[in-house]
Amino acid sequence: MRRQRLPSLPVNQPPEHRESKLARTVLTDPVHILAFGFGTGLAPFAPGTVGSLPGILLFWLTLDLGLYVQLAVAAGLVLSGVWLCGESARRIGVHDHGGIVWDEIAGMYITLLAAPVSAAGWVLAFLLFRLFDIVKPWPIRDLDHRLGGGVGIMLDDLVAALYAAVLLGLYRWLMI
Repeated sequence: MRRQRLPSLPVNQPPEHRESKLARTVLTDPVHILAFGFGTGLAPFAPGTVGSLPGILLFWLTLDLGLYVQLAVAAGLVLSGVWLCGESARRIGVHDHGGIVWDEIAGMYITLLAAPVSAAGWVLAFLLFRLFDIVKPWPIRDLDHRLGGGVGIMLDDLVAALYAAVLLGLYRWLMI
């Protein structure tokens, strides 16, 4: 099966036209549908933040299935994400396009594994994950720039999730 590449978009076209053409292409390709978080990555403002929301929904859906199932889901998100994000970026021709949010979904899901099961715990998890993903403290920024493909796209969000999870663990320990 021949892999399609997104059509190049002329620079002289208005941004609205380029974005609508990207949206049409994304919403017709299963790889892009997943990598763009079922369309959440097409949000006109803060696509990474909006794209993190399906991770919360997925975690909620697996909440009663137990830790081992949740760890398996997390591993599946990461392993499939390396390929999905890399392939989507390759087809678009842009490394870590802002609309590729599968990495945010996985990172948010992993962060919630360490969060207290409460509305406040989940809000704190969301805020911490987004903070680390946006600010990109060392070595997150370096990982994103040094590693190419799906590994680089996924790894910076996984480290952001790890940072957030450590703080959530500390929060839980202090609250006991």
